[in-house]
Amino acid sequence: MTADPYEAPTAPSPADAAHRRYREVTDSHGRVYRVGETDRDLLGHSRKIMVYLPWIAMMAISVFEYAYGSAEDTLSHAHGWTQSNTFWILSVWVFFQAGIAFPAGWLRERGHLSARSAMYIGSGLCLLGFLALSHLNNVLPAILGFGVVGGIGAGLVYATCINMVGKWFPERRGARTGFVNGGFAYGSLPFIFIFNYGFDTANYHRVLDLIGAYVMIVVVVCAFFFKDPPKNWWPAEIDPLSFSGDRENAASLAKNPPAVRQYTPKEAIRTGMLPLMWLSVVMTAGVSIFGISFQVDFAKEVGFGPLVAASSMGVMAVVNGVGRGVVGWLSDRWGRKSTLVFVIVVLGLAQFGVIWAGGLKSEWLFLFFAFLSGFGGGAFYPLFAALTPDYFGENYNATNYGLVYSGKLISGLFGGGLGSMVVGAWGYNGAYALAGGVSMLAALVALLLRQPGRAPARTRTAG
Repeated sequence: MTADPYEAPTAPSPADAAHRRYREVTDSHGRVYRVGETDRDLLGHSRKIMVYLPWIAMMAISVFEYAYGSAEDTLSHAHGWTQSNTFWILSVWVFFQAGIAFPAGWLRERGHLSARSAMYIGSGLCLLGFLALSHLNNVLPAILGFGVVGGIGAGLVYATCINMVGKWFPERRGARTGFVNGGFAYGSLPFIFIFNYGFDTANYHRVLDLIGAYVMIVVVVCAFFFKDPPKNWWPAEIDPLSFSGDRENAASLAKNPPAVRQYTPKEAIRTGMLPLMWLSVVMTAGVSIFGISFQVDFAKEVGFGPLVAASSMGVMAVVNGVGRGVVGWLSDRWGRKSTLVFVIVVLGLAQFGVIWAGGLKSEWLFLFFAFLSGFGGGAFYPLFAALTPDYFGENYNATNYGLVYSGKLISGLFGGGLGSMVVGAWGYNGAYALAGGVSMLAALVALLLRQPGRAPARTRTAG
């Protein structure tokens, strides 16, 4: 290494010292691990900051999806929009928020877009999205501004934050990924209260402009500290060949062993597991979006309107977000696949429970199953986010997870648009029964998942 003329040779920087200390080891499957460097060697501080900063950024952008419904009435009156107009604005946002994950991951992994740059660009687009929602009365420019531009901005931030956690915690990513992902739901809570109690046609410009500025500032500040670890990096305190070291992390690795090698997107697709993940996301997210879209309308038809309104979307957001953190923690102990199947089954049973409660006209039973649906409807996201690098490695995770997450594009279509057609044809009971059946089918698909290249446990023991 050539010495820096401005640096005394007796006082190397932490990064230079780390570079000299690391070594690469290869396991029996041929996977390479870069070991020897600690998080403090690479960052100058604990890697825990790479959990808290993405979490804060995710809470900031949560206002887009989970608080939007609370602002719809005021926006309709202020701009003269119909209910269909506001529905399409959010639908377009969901499409582009999910759709940007793959191209952004492709750019990142080819060195054309750093994590910090993705966050900076995303923050600016988020601001433009809220400015469009605030100042554009014509619905088409508003769709382009909030739905397309704002959706791309929020998607850049979302995908970057999720991938950052997976890269820095390859040995125990479930709890951390779930914690960060949860911020995307319960982070909207203060905005829900603002839109319900401090948002009207007299102040909507000021409120939306300030929220857009807030989102941009928070994301920019968090992004300043973002940094990816080196490719193949593995925590120095854990032996990647024997998983010996920290007892709790070793136990998690026994349940969720690391990928046998680093799979490119094409290789991941060829294993057959990535397409199965994508299909499961399409079905599960579709059921989740259906529940969010039609739960209140069904409640009003049954006669539960006042009670459901009193329960508020805020409680649902908290249940949805906390559930993501809980299942992430459970997946480190139960295993990622087992936890995923459990969550999808819970989501499916909740759809049938809503029908049952509606038939009995039991308000409390209805709320129980509605909240259970909210729990299941959010908890599967961090599980797929953690399962993807578990199966295919961290080096191409931005692209691989972008492909898996793109299933939400299709979900937004049949969860909302096709869901309304089924409700019109079969009624709410028929639609909820179909949603429950789709969720159970998704659980069966998830049962087929297996880590590529790794033999079943009994085979490894016999060998």
